[in-house]
Amino acid sequence: MLRSQTFLSTWNQERSMKWLVLLGLVAFSECIVKIPLRRVKTMRNTVSGKNMLDNFLKEHAYRLSHISFRGSNLTSHSLRNIRDFFYVGNITIGTPPQEFQVIFDTGSSELWVPSIFCNSSTCSKHDRFRHLESSTFRLSRRTFSITYGSGRIEALVVHDTVRIGDLVSTDQQFGLCLEESGFEGMRFDGVLGLSYTNISPSGAIPIFYKLKNEGAISEPVFAFYLSKDEREGSVVMFGGADHRYYKGELNWIPLMKAGDWSVHMDRISMKRKVIACSGGCKALVDTGSSDIVGPSTLVNNIWKLIGATPQGSEHYVSCSAVNSLPSIIFTIKSNNYRVPGQAYILKDSRGRCFTAFKGHQQSSSTEMWILGDVFLRLYFSVFDRRKDRIGLAQAV
Repeated sequence: MLRSQTFLSTWNQERSMKWLVLLGLVAFSECIVKIPLRRVKTMRNTVSGKNMLDNFLKEHAYRLSHISFRGSNLTSHSLRNIRDFFYVGNITIGTPPQEFQVIFDTGSSELWVPSIFCNSSTCSKHDRFRHLESSTFRLSRRTFSITYGSGRIEALVVHDTVRIGDLVSTDQQFGLCLEESGFEGMRFDGVLGLSYTNISPSGAIPIFYKLKNEGAISEPVFAFYLSKDEREGSVVMFGGADHRYYKGELNWIPLMKAGDWSVHMDRISMKRKVIACSGGCKALVDTGSSDIVGPSTLVNNIWKLIGATPQGSEHYVSCSAVNSLPSIIFTIKSNNYRVPGQAYILKDSRGRCFTAFKGHQQSSSTEMWILGDVFLRLYFSVFDRRKDRIGLAQAV
């Protein structure tokens, strides 16, 4: 009898503990704000835009983005995805709210949208912010410019209420774009940067920082699930990470420094042979880039290894060979992240198969790679600002 009572007591304690854990998980998941993202095509994936894109690429060689503010130069990496799909989500600005489609970008820190005063051909095709219709709008007298690998903006620093789903940031500083160039055919209105304050050209407190400081989110964490589906299913979440979007455990990787979302990568290999990053290198985990980007000489070697041949601005392979292409392994903190041929080969509007590896001209002695959406569609990513680390796990 005593043994039975002891057993029942233990069982009740265990059951109570399980319920507490379950309730904790439910409460945690309810604290996470999820914003749906849509995967949209760029002008390269439409026949009408192909000639315009080819001409643009000849005039603007792929390069890491460059930021200028008040005569000083800062380095950032953002919005380099003109060659493929990218992911956009909705935010609103102003009172009453005006809606915009933006790229949630871990490679930059600035939030900007077009102004009604922007008369460039690019701005005229996007939703523009009508500041006179907002009762919470506040003007400043500062300006800044950003030159990306795919275009350039000039913007005025302003303040207003910004909403991301149920999250509200009052008197949020952002850029009101007065001039845009190079974004023709891009189906987004602006960019919402999620990187660190130190790379903000306007000196603004990024919206993610402000939301945390004001207590709008409980944890300084955001995460991305980028669906393999053509349009639906992708999510950016603030305040935590929903475990239903990944398999197994998160592998946590410390940042190289608390200044951008870059980590140390051990090597890149194929068929058990190191093909790049042989002595270790830097890898920027960048939701604002469609591709996997590395130094041109090393990317040229990868093109040769997979039999890709140049045609115009792209490097193509036979679509019948895609399933037999070798996986490329990215080793980070001793964990292997496999990217198969079916992931790094994409199709254009004519059904031809091209590689998502792109080259950049290396400007420093440090070898640098950008792990964009091609990588992130395979691996769920968590960005932890409190502990300055990134978590990766296999996406569902």
